[in-house]
Amino acid sequence: MFGKLKKILRRTKSTANLGSKTFNGANFNASFFVAEFHTARNLLDANFFSTMSQIFFVKGCWEMKRELIHLENVAKSFGSLRVLDEIDLTIYESEFITLLGPSGCGKTTMLRIIGGFEQPDTGRVLFDGKDITRLPPNRRPVNTVFQKYSLFSHMNVEENISFGPKIAGKSADYIRDKVKYALKLVNLDGYEKHDVTKLSGGQQQRIAIARAVVNEPKVLLLDEPLSALDLKLRRAMRRELVRINKETGITFIFVTHDQEEALSMSDRVVVMNQGYIQQVGTPENVYNEPENAFVADFIGDSNIIDGVMIRDRVVKIFGREYPCVDEGFPADCPVDVQIRPEDIKLAPPQEDGFNGVVTRVVFWGMSYDINVEADGFEWLVQSTTGRTVGERVSLRVAPENIQIMSKPQSEDEEVAQDV
Repeated sequence: MFGKLKKILRRTKSTANLGSKTFNGANFNASFFVAEFHTARNLLDANFFSTMSQIFFVKGCWEMKRELIHLENVAKSFGSLRVLDEIDLTIYESEFITLLGPSGCGKTTMLRIIGGFEQPDTGRVLFDGKDITRLPPNRRPVNTVFQKYSLFSHMNVEENISFGPKIAGKSADYIRDKVKYALKLVNLDGYEKHDVTKLSGGQQQRIAIARAVVNEPKVLLLDEPLSALDLKLRRAMRRELVRINKETGITFIFVTHDQEEALSMSDRVVVMNQGYIQQVGTPENVYNEPENAFVADFIGDSNIIDGVMIRDRVVKIFGREYPCVDEGFPADCPVDVQIRPEDIKLAPPQEDGFNGVVTRVVFWGMSYDINVEADGFEWLVQSTTGRTVGERVSLRVAPENIQIMSKPQSEDEEVAQDV
């Protein structure tokens, strides 16, 4: 177990900073690690390593994250429709976590259960170790920013933002200071007296965020808050949300079906489908190391092919054996093989190469989508160099860019991955 952690520390080629202690992966001391973070209770837990990696390795930095919310075997149905199926998920303090999936996957229902707007049929919601499953929304330390901003049209900006603190009985001085702080946080200083109905969509979104943040929640729930904005404004708001998360230390739980939003903003991404969690990890992890074909296909573009793992580091595709870097699969095991379009290089056709014919070319401004038919499969290639329809080419892929994934082992797994 600790050997695996040492291996990863070496692979990152970095020094880890934990609290005031600094140490190098090659000289990692297991007993110090356990004593420093009081995690001895986890030593017998089979999931220890994956749990610890989520806590400490965030966007290239090692840092301690305290567990804030835990969903324990949460299930929810609406009539005969099973929306969430025994969900287990831990959310850490101050992180930006995104629930990502197609429409109907259960992500908004999970958000509503965390907020107290829905009750699970079974399971518990723990907050700081306390069971809040039956606690009403107004007694939970969370605030929500909805897709529709729900601003009070008869109130100006200041009155909208100060609504929560006034209900809580805060003093006038306290409220005035908090409103100024919230407006500065969202880069709208001096907008106190503005009519909210005359603001742009992006400004209204910022006011909705300021109104939520001014109540000092421990958690901010964001239900597809950027979907109504145009592309340029959405991208600007992504940067703003990440900045606000880091400046305030509030835990952000963000719901979206937009993969670009999830990858560009999150500390961790929870990929969902059919009421199941498919994978939890950093944006880099879910993109580069998808656990199944659904994640590979949903996160970005992919070529997914049936293959057979001949032995460690050798996979057979379309009757040909290719080197790869994956190990641990049984010999002659059927697998799903994923190759990202940007990882395929096109070259002149080779006598013994994997050759095909260009069937379609689409120019996107900075790159081209190129379809190549080879061995009866339509490959997607993404390149900065265009090609001509009808041109013969050879496809080349480095071994480290061939991702091997297990096929579903049961009917339940197959249903869960089905789009």
